[in-house]
Amino acid sequence: MHCLDCRAQGTTSTAVGVCHDCGAAVCHEHTLVANRVVRGGPLLGRPGEVMARTIRCTTCAAVQAA
Repeated sequence: MHCLDCRAQGTTSTAVGVCHDCGAAVCHEHTLVANRVVRGGPLLGRPGEVMARTIRCTTCAAVQAA
């Protein structure tokens, strides 16, 4: 699979991940890794929280930052 942003620029790079928001394949250069909180656990009582990674393309990362 190839990076969608590189392809739009007329180059070819191997994708290293998929954007969590839009599903585009992204290379290392066009990837932004962010942390997010994932909540889970029992339905009754206090849920637990863990940190997880989220991969975003530079376009979706810019929208999230705004």
